[in-house]
Amino acid sequence: MSDVPLLEPVAGDGRTLRASGRWTLEHAATLEDIGSAVASDSVVDASGIAGLDTLGALAITRLGRAGDGKRAALVSVPDRYRGLIDEVAAASLDEPPSAARPNSVLAALDRLGHGTMEGVAGLGDILAMGGMLTIAVGRAIARPARFRITSIVHHLDRVGWQAIGIILLMTFLVGAIIAQQGIFNFRRFGAADYVVNLVGILVLREIGVLIVAIMVAGRSGSSYTAELGSMKMREEVDALRTMGIDPVEILVLPRVIALVIALPILTFLGSMAAIVGGELVAWSYGGMSPTIFLERLRDAVSLHDFWIGMIKAPVMALVIGIVACSEGLNVGGSAESLGLKTTASVVKSIFLVIVLDGVFAIFFASIGW
Repeated sequence: MSDVPLLEPVAGDGRTLRASGRWTLEHAATLEDIGSAVASDSVVDASGIAGLDTLGALAITRLGRAGDGKRAALVSVPDRYRGLIDEVAAASLDEPPSAARPNSVLAALDRLGHGTMEGVAGLGDILAMGGMLTIAVGRAIARPARFRITSIVHHLDRVGWQAIGIILLMTFLVGAIIAQQGIFNFRRFGAADYVVNLVGILVLREIGVLIVAIMVAGRSGSSYTAELGSMKMREEVDALRTMGIDPVEILVLPRVIALVIALPILTFLGSMAAIVGGELVAWSYGGMSPTIFLERLRDAVSLHDFWIGMIKAPVMALVIGIVACSEGLNVGGSAESLGLKTTASVVKSIFLVIVLDGVFAIFFASIGW
């Protein structure tokens, strides 16, 4: 008798099919094809099966299965195989239990909890980086030779000098837009001249430093994170620690110092560009000569307005530098981690810059500035 599994019609009976051979794993390829077109009203005689395992029992249970889930009737099943066929049939026909539908409220609370924990952990990383940076500054002050002047100048060129063009362009346009909208709306009340107060106070106190800080966070902060993250991925940071060199002092401190120096300068230049943009729009759109604009600007703003923006700038620069470097040193070993941390660096920096601006606004309002 052949061991190859067969399913052949019985002579003289069109409905009965006789199964024979060994229905086992060694004939898996044959079992995949056998009985693919067995009708649901057929009868399968299983008395000729010489060997059966789980795969063969599964093939038998699938014989003649129709769309309504019925199978061809099995007859003359040897007792030694009946239990296995019944178990496989029950397992293959039972529908898998449907997954429990999650509770939307609990799922929202779970996401909120995870987000809160991630936020607390991120704040802890920022504070830890601030502490390590403070220690590095103390060491450098105790031994001024530890200040890496060449590195500071290099980064100052990148985040300061090379950023002047885009900063001037963006702030010029912002100042022009503020002036245009101010003139357009103040004309309704016959108070178009007050656009000078709007541009001067808004630019010097709030918009100038805020726009520059956001631009620097997106331009230089992301660059810091990508650079340090790439060093972390190539294990250069670990190599520095192995040699007994503090990565914060070598990599972070020069970048943060350069940012603290550059941002106030960029804020000053950006504020001046915004005022020039407002002046040109007031001249061309509102018919106000530059001389009159400058005279009214001198009466509208004070040194307090100027110094408020200048005081904000280094604090925002410090926050941007700490966040960017912290995220860079937390990069894992994959390109995905680098991308996520770079994105997180920009988002966190912009968020903290806006929060700080609000805190400063409340503080200066409380002291009468």
